[in-house]
Amino acid sequence: MGGPSAEREVSLSTGRACVAALREKQFTVVEIDAGRDLAAVLARVQPDVVLNCLHGRWGEDGCVQGLLEWLNIPYTHSGVLASALAMDKQRSKEVFAAAGLPVVASILAGRAEVQARHVMAPPYVVKPNNEGSSVGVYLVTDGANGPPQLSDEMPDTVMVETFAPGRELTVTVMGDRALTVTDILTTGWYDYDAKYKPGGSTHVLPADIPADIFDLCQEYALRAHRALGCRGISRTDFRWDEGRGAAGLILLETNTQPGMTATSLSPEQAAHCGISFPDLCAWMIEDASCGR
Repeated sequence: MGGPSAEREVSLSTGRACVAALREKQFTVVEIDAGRDLAAVLARVQPDVVLNCLHGRWGEDGCVQGLLEWLNIPYTHSGVLASALAMDKQRSKEVFAAAGLPVVASILAGRAEVQARHVMAPPYVVKPNNEGSSVGVYLVTDGANGPPQLSDEMPDTVMVETFAPGRELTVTVMGDRALTVTDILTTGWYDYDAKYKPGGSTHVLPADIPADIFDLCQEYALRAHRALGCRGISRTDFRWDEGRGAAGLILLETNTQPGMTATSLSPEQAAHCGISFPDLCAWMIEDASCGR
């Protein structure tokens, strides 16, 4: 849990929630705030299993997965390749497109170029190519006076993506099962605060959408999970322009380390399917392995 990424605080919240749930299930749990000495700490602790509660770079992009493979310690969630692919938004979209899944056009561009001119016609979205949780997401609307001015925290290369209008939908995959569809309602952009602050968004589950769109969301989430080679838990996010029917359903991205906090979507979906949060955490532990 924790770690050095931009999503450290969310990871700590995820970790604390999972620790409490696993202790409720009578597991012996050692909490590790992942630092540069992680390999030495793991060698000292010698865990039977690592529950990976890291979010963002190093914990979600294949780095810690490679370390755990090297140390031969069974771990949860996806392996090296799937984690690296899913974290790289542009490459994962190429995988989705090759698998016949619906995505919008996007490019990688230099930060300076994006600030100097519109690199695609508005409306579009600018975001880091390898961070999650809507950290550093800029929406450039129709009629914008000029290109966005990005914060100093944004990387030198960013992803610029055609804006997909509509409702925000998401599906959790648990093993080989798509759980349900959640409709995420917010008063504005589904940003970091909307995701993680109590009251930041309203989750409607199961989503009140037509049956064919509901089924498509579940089908696409499973296909995305399999196309990337994910294991354990993943969550795939969509936008749906309801005026266009099935043609308006767009796959945004797949998260291989979805949040496990009090406001998180995946635990809510599991609970809706009759799987308590402690049981969900125990399932992840029992599902753990090397060679993922």
